[in-house]
Amino acid sequence: MARFEPCHGKNACRDTGERCLTCGRESSEIARLRASIDALANLAMDYGYDNSEEFATYVARKLFKTIAHRREELP
Repeated sequence: MARFEPCHGKNACRDTGERCLTCGRESSEIARLRASIDALANLAMDYGYDNSEEFATYVARKLFKTIAHRREELP
Protein backbone atom coordinates (compact mmCIF):
# COMPACT_ATOMS: atom_id res chain seq x y z
CA MET A 1 0.00 0.00 0.00
CA ALA A 2 1.32 3.46 -0.90
CA ARG A 3 1.90 6.21 1.62
CA PHE A 4 0.34 9.64 1.02
CA GLU A 5 2.78 12.55 1.03
CA PRO A 6 1.00 15.87 1.57
CA CYS A 7 1.66 18.83 -0.65
CA HIS A 8 4.27 21.24 0.65
CA GLY A 9 2.53 24.17 -1.03
CA LYS A 10 2.37 25.40 -4.60
CA ASN A 11 5.51 27.49 -4.05
CA ALA A 12 7.47 24.35 -3.09
CA CYS A 13 6.11 22.28 -6.00
CA ARG A 14 8.69 21.29 -8.58
CA ASP A 15 6.68 19.71 -11.35
CA THR A 16 8.25 17.69 -14.16
CA GLY A 17 4.93 17.47 -15.97
CA GLU A 18 4.50 13.90 -14.74
CA ARG A 19 5.13 14.22 -11.02
CA CYS A 20 6.10 16.67 -8.31
CA LEU A 21 9.75 16.38 -7.35
CA THR A 22 8.98 17.66 -3.83
CA CYS A 23 6.18 15.32 -2.71
CA GLY A 24 6.67 12.62 -5.36
CA ARG A 25 2.99 12.39 -6.30
CA GLU A 26 1.90 12.12 -9.92
CA SER A 27 0.51 15.28 -11.51
CA SER A 28 -2.75 13.47 -12.27
CA GLU A 29 -3.15 12.51 -8.59
CA ILE A 30 -2.53 16.10 -7.50
CA ALA A 31 -5.06 17.36 -10.06
CA ARG A 32 -7.73 14.86 -8.91
CA LEU A 33 -7.27 15.80 -5.27
CA ARG A 34 -7.43 19.52 -6.06
CA ALA A 35 -10.61 18.97 -8.08
CA SER A 36 -12.17 16.99 -5.23
CA ILE A 37 -11.33 19.69 -2.70
CA ASP A 38 -12.65 22.34 -5.08
CA ALA A 39 -15.92 20.40 -5.45
CA LEU A 40 -16.33 20.17 -1.66
CA ALA A 41 -15.58 23.88 -1.26
CA ASN A 42 -18.14 24.68 -3.97
CA LEU A 43 -20.72 22.53 -2.19
CA ALA A 44 -20.20 24.45 1.05
CA MET A 45 -20.37 27.77 -0.80
CA ASP A 46 -23.45 26.79 -2.84
CA TYR A 47 -25.36 25.94 0.31
CA GLY A 48 -24.01 28.92 2.22
CA TYR A 49 -22.59 26.94 5.14
CA ASP A 50 -21.27 29.39 7.69
CA ASN A 51 -19.80 26.59 9.83
CA SER A 52 -17.11 25.47 7.38
CA GLU A 53 -14.95 23.94 10.10
CA GLU A 54 -17.77 21.62 11.15
CA PHE A 55 -18.41 20.73 7.50
CA ALA A 56 -14.71 19.93 6.94
CA THR A 57 -14.56 17.85 10.13
CA TYR A 58 -17.64 15.90 9.05
CA VAL A 59 -16.17 15.25 5.59
CA ALA A 60 -12.85 14.09 7.09
CA ARG A 61 -14.59 11.74 9.53
CA LYS A 62 -16.84 10.26 6.83
CA LEU A 63 -13.91 9.87 4.43
CA PHE A 64 -11.85 8.00 7.04
CA LYS A 65 -14.78 5.66 7.77
CA THR A 66 -15.49 5.08 4.07
CA ILE A 67 -11.85 4.19 3.35
CA ALA A 68 -11.73 1.82 6.34
CA HIS A 69 -14.97 0.14 5.24
CA ARG A 70 -13.76 -0.33 1.67
CA ARG A 71 -10.45 -1.80 2.88
CA GLU A 72 -12.36 -4.34 4.99
CA GLU A 73 -14.28 -5.43 1.89
CA LEU A 74 -11.12 -6.15 -0.12
CA PRO A 75 -10.44 -9.85 -0.78
